[in-house]
Amino acid sequence: MGAEASESTPALQELVREAETSLLECKVCFERFGPRQQRRPRNLPCGHVVCLACVAALAHPRTLALECPFCRRACRGCDTSDCLPVLHFLELLGSALRPAASAPPAVPCAPGTLICSHTFGGWGTLVNPTGLALCPKTGRVVVVHDGKRRVKIFDSGGGCAHQFGEKGDAAQDIRYPVDVTVTDDCHLVVTDAGDRSIKVFDFFGQIKLVIRGQFSLPWGVETTPQNGVMVTDAEAGSLHLLEVDFPEGVLRRTERLQGQLCSPRGVAVSWLTGATAVLEHPPVLGPGARGTRVKVFSADMQLISQVDTFGLSLFFPSEITVSAVTFDQQGNVTVADTSGPAVVCLGQPESSPAPRPVVALGLSRPVALTFAKDNSLLVLDAASHSVKVYRADRGA
Repeated sequence: MGAEASESTPALQELVREAETSLLECKVCFERFGPRQQRRPRNLPCGHVVCLACVAALAHPRTLALECPFCRRACRGCDTSDCLPVLHFLELLGSALRPAASAPPAVPCAPGTLICSHTFGGWGTLVNPTGLALCPKTGRVVVVHDGKRRVKIFDSGGGCAHQFGEKGDAAQDIRYPVDVTVTDDCHLVVTDAGDRSIKVFDFFGQIKLVIRGQFSLPWGVETTPQNGVMVTDAEAGSLHLLEVDFPEGVLRRTERLQGQLCSPRGVAVSWLTGATAVLEHPPVLGPGARGTRVKVFSADMQLISQVDTFGLSLFFPSEITVSAVTFDQQGNVTVADTSGPAVVCLGQPESSPAPRPVVALGLSRPVALTFAKDNSLLVLDAASHSVKVYRADRGA
């Protein structure tokens, strides 16, 4: 009996940690629920739960009207009520959960596992974000989203440093941003599905160049080590390289590198090897079926590896649906999985696939990811409208 209890302790501790992030945290402000006034969990009429402070922040000061940040159902602040199950759960497990919030995990993570060091953004700051990039010189984080100003730039601490790209503003118009990258000389390149264009801004939001008419549906965008720009065309099924004089705002050359791709979306370039990874969404048969495929090309555009949903299912018990791809500092291909949800390292593209999860907890719908120079991982979570920063677990 004592041995059984001992074996069940790690599982119980893991359950408690999962409850902390999944059940006992407001998904708008990421603060832990509590019995006190501002942190009390409140039921919205749609069934979603947020803290009282966020209800007050979201509600109109005069009419109290608000929209659920998750499903957009309209209600009023006075229509909310205490979420009794969460309050009772807090009371029941309070003594067990309080030390768990600050104590390190009792169960060591697998080698290479990353842990979340901090989160920034959240509903209101970001709205349905789609693209993520890092400025190589300043380390600032750039996110494109569906907010009033489409481009938001955060400092290293997660504070908003600058924002621009208001829809309808002739000087900065961005309609439906899909992806973003930052060049070595701090220019921002945004793919806009609204008018099927590519737009280049300086870091202060001044428009430098608009490229229209050359792409059917520009989607993924990434900077190369030579300060070129890789762009996927999801509708035409192609991958292109753009050479741009960014200070002058002039497109010098466009080269089609690959054709006959299947709905290519995400693209990533390894600054270590020059390899390029492309995320495809090939057609699949069957109701509700989904399929993704990652192709990796060498620096001279020779196919060196590919893996799809079926191939990954041979390594994992559940389906993996790849939503984003990047390279780490060692040249390993790393993907975001919306089915898990998780982040999975696929290993070196020239080697046999050796996938392993590097982030398995705390994500809801990862749609973009990138590695910083210190090999920390930034993940854009569309469901929580936030950027989550992961670092190596030193205790692993």
